[in-house]
Amino acid sequence: PPPPPPFFFFNDTATTEMYTKPSSAASDVYKRLIYVIDLGRTAKLFQEAEDFVSELAANGQTLLLVGTKRQAQEFVQEEAERCGMYFVNQRWLGGLLTNFMTIQRSIGRLRELEAMAEDGRYESLSKKEIAKIEKEKRKLHRNLDGIRKMSRLPDAVFVIDTRKEKIAVDEARKLKIPVIGIVDTNCDPDDVDYVIPGNDDALRSIRLFLSRIADAVISGRDHRQAAKSTENDPPVSDDDAAAATTPETPSPASV
Repeated sequence: PPPPPPFFFFNDTATTEMYTKPSSAASDVYKRLIYVIDLGRTAKLFQEAEDFVSELAANGQTLLLVGTKRQAQEFVQEEAERCGMYFVNQRWLGGLLTNFMTIQRSIGRLRELEAMAEDGRYESLSKKEIAKIEKEKRKLHRNLDGIRKMSRLPDAVFVIDTRKEKIAVDEARKLKIPVIGIVDTNCDPDDVDYVIPGNDDALRSIRLFLSRIADAVISGRDHRQAAKSTENDPPVSDDDAAAATTPETPSPASV
């Protein structure tokens, strides 16, 4: 079989069985191999991903969080909103990155439908037409809510389950957008720039990775705000600095 990635390793029994069974049964044995994730490597690589995300936010750049599998949808939206970044948690629209202008037109259509409900244009429509418009609006809301304020391509993409979100990964790679991904044992680490070896199915695992990435964004943004406030502070003159360090001489009356 092909060798496992450097942060995975076979359990010894399965590996021995693989090489002692006849070649005709090798494929069946391979399916039963057990991969174990080296958590030491996970911690190291995850720290590198966090540092990258923090630096990204400190430079005022943006991150797109992608996770459309059922157990990740709620957490993706929650953490993206907490750190003020964009997200896709329902369905990846083909061409979201590579055909970005078309997606922007869809967002414009959503805004137009929302305006129709507010400016009284509904009054001139029949119930059937209104129901059709509302259905279209709900669909656009579901698919575009997390990116409706994204006026340009993101500077990086964070992906849960790079195998399920392969289209998103391929589009990002085509545009040379860095990909940060949770890479489980059934995924290809070569597709990801910042690999996080881990379980992309367990709720606790997904929540842990998402919350730490969101914390990294917030930390980087706080660092940026602190740097801006320091730049905006007026410079201290030599006289003011001397006055601040020179002790006050008591007056004769006080003595």
